[in-house]
Amino acid sequence: MKYKRILLKISGEALKGNTEFGIDPRTVNSIAEEIKSVSDAGISVGIVVGGGNIWRGKTASELGMERVQADYMGMLATIMNGLAVQDALERLGVSTRVMSAIESRQAVEPYIRRRAIRHLEKGRVVIFVGGAGVPYFSTDTTAAVRGAEIDADAVLMAKNGVEGVYDSDPRKNPNAKFYTRLTHQEVLTLGLQVMDSTASSLFRDNNIEVRVFNMNTPGNILKVAMGEEIGTIIK
Repeated sequence: MKYKRILLKISGEALKGNTEFGIDPRTVNSIAEEIKSVSDAGISVGIVVGGGNIWRGKTASELGMERVQADYMGMLATIMNGLAVQDALERLGVSTRVMSAIESRQAVEPYIRRRAIRHLEKGRVVIFVGGAGVPYFSTDTTAAVRGAEIDADAVLMAKNGVEGVYDSDPRKNPNAKFYTRLTHQEVLTLGLQVMDSTASSLFRDNNIEVRVFNMNTPGNILKVAMGEEIGTIIK
């Protein structure tokens, strides 16, 4: 049975396509078409987009940059990505709003929970950018928070070329074990790197179902939103 409302988490890396970094318009257009199919199916859609294709705050911090400064740069990168996704969706005729946890009123709306829910109720796709608005939190954690705030039936974590959750990186270990079903506690206990521990704890504490799947397979976003058992289910 399809979900009524989903929160789709898209990594920044998914937007760069085959380029080394930045935003590939053809890739963004393809993702937008997939999102449109979900919206057309009558499913309410919220999106959290990362910024790793432009800037990774954690990596910059590890190389010596002050962590808070690096994280704010990463949050600004997500605004650029959100605007790119909005443009692609609206060229397909999908009504959207971009809402940011960091104020940038000339480009996007400030994030206000009640307004976001109202947009969703009107059938608009809402793109959440600016991360959580504070440093030290990943966009996985933002997805957990926004998913809880908009009362999403599930958070769909779209992975770039990975089928779901494994016990190690399948691109490095051909014998990596694939999980079809997990609990949030198992993700934490086993130390699985599908998301950071803060996000896992929030998903567990708020009883939010998470679907992890490969977004590179055409049609997968809609199939998962319709309830098909693709990838890994964490609940």
